[in-house]
Amino acid sequence: MGSSLQSSMLSRAEGAPAWLSDVQARGRAVWDKTPMPTRRTEAWKYNNLKPLQTTFSAATGPASVSLPAASYPELAGTTLVFIDGLYREDLSQVSLPEGARLVRFADADAPDSTAILERLGTAVNHDRHLFAPLNDATLADGVQVTIDKGVVVGDPIQVIWATSGEFENVGVTQRLLFEMSPNSQATLVETFVNLGSAAAFTNGISELLLQDNAQLNHYRLHLEEEEGLHVGGVHAVLGSHATLNSFHLALGSLLKRIDVTVQHEGEGAHCEINGIYLPRGDEQIDYHTCIEHAVPHCTSSETFRGIVADSSRAVFNGRIHIHPDAQKTFAELSNKNLLTSHKAEVYTKPELEIYADDVQCAHGATVAQMDATALHYLRTRGVPAAEAEVMLSYGFINEVVETVRCDGVRDFLKPLLAHRFARNPNLTRHIL
Repeated sequence: MGSSLQSSMLSRAEGAPAWLSDVQARGRAVWDKTPMPTRRTEAWKYNNLKPLQTTFSAATGPASVSLPAASYPELAGTTLVFIDGLYREDLSQVSLPEGARLVRFADADAPDSTAILERLGTAVNHDRHLFAPLNDATLADGVQVTIDKGVVVGDPIQVIWATSGEFENVGVTQRLLFEMSPNSQATLVETFVNLGSAAAFTNGISELLLQDNAQLNHYRLHLEEEEGLHVGGVHAVLGSHATLNSFHLALGSLLKRIDVTVQHEGEGAHCEINGIYLPRGDEQIDYHTCIEHAVPHCTSSETFRGIVADSSRAVFNGRIHIHPDAQKTFAELSNKNLLTSHKAEVYTKPELEIYADDVQCAHGATVAQMDATALHYLRTRGVPAAEAEVMLSYGFINEVVETVRCDGVRDFLKPLLAHRFARNPNLTRHIL
């Protein structure tokens, strides 16, 4: 499908380790036979893919830009920085306890590469994630993190993927393989940001493999704006009594399509997925989520909130699939959207597909404009209209923000979101 996308990004893949050649070849074979989605493709019918009809290529060298501290959460612990797809050792720091290990694909020795190949792609359904084969075909570097049995990693592990803006139409392939052994605990923060206004395309995949009783707090922050393009996915597999607490944030850009899939493969597994999306201008954001309940006694809770402004577009498709053997399942899904403009559009489709009879499931979606009564109440108490709109917008998503367990991430998000709503920065003082 997009042979131009593949061929223009292969220059980066040519510098990949030799052991990735089979992965690249399989990806190219599938990608070449996959048709580009159109308006008639159900899962992509509301996406405008015209921004992808250009030539994207790898960065020609290391960028000279610095990484402003205000562009990502400042957290203790390990931070890996990639700019334009290239690892920046000078901006990174690795501080992991015994029993936790990090390997870059580019540095993997023979045992490491064998271990990566055994697990890479095991959580990804290529039939659903159409751009996964492109990720394989252009894969040159990535990160594998493994947490040993019973190890608790206290400080967050953060991976920052930035585009510099120094190279026009740069293409970046992002890959993360995060493996947790039984009874381990960790926090993972993924941050995506563009530092300049030049167009950039990121094709990103993260795989989260949680074995029995593992616990992961996962945060994925899509902060790319303006000309940023991102087609990515998070794919998780949960063992028995494993717990995944996940939070997603997406600011708007030309195109942002994120697929989130969670497979409950062990009894007693639980996932909580919360998210916020905030397009404005002519931006578009699309979240497609799918939670697969394949075994009994599992639970899931999913809450997404969207505030859609100006002439932007948001799409949310949330699917819960209860397999025949998944008795005693509890699953709930909520998607609420606030339109702040008559030109804004949102398409929401919650889905329940149930093949078991002893389950408790609920789902719902709403689309509404700003509450005129609440706005009038604030105005009658002397709050100017602009400030009242900021307060109501922030209040609409505050419930989801408060689900963030990591103090550093939450402290980063609150002023970021306040400034997002307030065109006049002085207005933020009323809600912080």
